[in-house]
Amino acid sequence: MISIHALLTENDLADQFVRAFRDRRLTEKFFYWFPLSVRAWLALCSDGAYRNFVRSRSLIARSGTELARLFPPGPLEVMSLGAGQGDKDLLLLEALRERGVRVSYVPVDTSQALLEMACAGALAARFPAQGIKADFTVPAHLAALAAEPETPARLVLLIGNTLGAFDPIAEAQELARLLRPGDALLVDGEIYAGDATVAGYDNPLNRRFAWAPLNAVGIADGDGELVFATTDDPRLPGLHLIPKHFRAGRDLGALIGGETLRLARGERLAMNHSYKYAPDTFLRILGDAGLAARWQGRSDDDRFLMVLASPA
Repeated sequence: MISIHALLTENDLADQFVRAFRDRRLTEKFFYWFPLSVRAWLALCSDGAYRNFVRSRSLIARSGTELARLFPPGPLEVMSLGAGQGDKDLLLLEALRERGVRVSYVPVDTSQALLEMACAGALAARFPAQGIKADFTVPAHLAALAAEPETPARLVLLIGNTLGAFDPIAEAQELARLLRPGDALLVDGEIYAGDATVAGYDNPLNRRFAWAPLNAVGIADGDGELVFATTDDPRLPGLHLIPKHFRAGRDLGALIGGETLRLARGERLAMNHSYKYAPDTFLRILGDAGLAARWQGRSDDDRFLMVLASPA
């Protein structure tokens, strides 16, 4: 039986979506909420077109045994933030079990559908699993995820360039507060490569994924255009941002829960963004948050950096 504890309800998400649309900004969680979005996400991952998924997954597959050796045999809670469908997590759970680590799995996500998949996959592989439906960027939710002092050591996962979906400087500092002495964080990020980075987003499957929440509320592909851009974040050298927005080509009405949300011709709807890094910048963000790197790995194409860090 799948067990999921909800800190965030579906009604909460519906209310938040309406407010976000009115504010003209759809944040990360809404791209995994609608059934159309979940289907588009799974298609994006399965096709191999989404290079960050491939890079992150291959890094785990190649380095799982090496990472598992850094943890002593015994109990370990693996909490995966933004777990998605959990297939990358499962590779690491298997490596830890082979090492003699007694793993309990706690996937955390805002998507009910993806949480169910993550828990089901872990249970099928004979790992105890407890899903938590939560938005870890909300302070109250993050506080609720904190471990009790007497519970086993914890490995927190934030993989798939998930840190880059938020403000990485602020989020790294928040995550550091989640770790106790003896806990660890496995986190990764995409290394910026100029035009090649932007080009990686401009493919049919990625555009289908980006369109999915709009399609789900009745906005069709011909109703406007998606625009990708690139800019530098002035707070740190080597910190780059890929934003995107939808620009309405005509007056539109999005329908959700019987309510029509208007968008005038020419108006912009900001959508989720993604941060990219120079390698030293990624490590600096972790260091400034009070985290010390214990292990580093790179993808085969050198475009993805994964770090295991602990409180300094």
